[in-house]
Amino acid sequence: MVLNPHPIYPSAGRYVLRLHRDARRQQGQLFGRIEHVASGEGTDFATAAELLDWLASHAAQECDGTPGSHPNRKDHP
Repeated sequence: MVLNPHPIYPSAGRYVLRLHRDARRQQGQLFGRIEHVASGEGTDFATAAELLDWLASHAAQECDGTPGSHPNRKDHP
């Protein structure tokens, strides 16, 4: 078996999304935390708009090659 040196889904593009247990997806009430797997950068979000804004901003920075410079970075203690 030969492994592909260029994976289809590289880890640089992976995120972990954790929804709070009280989030009500059906009513559009999303809140929780999102983290970038490769860098560990993440943020808490209180709305779907905040989630999408952070994700779009972070993905754009990853494409620009400037990881770690996101202004909303919140590290785990």
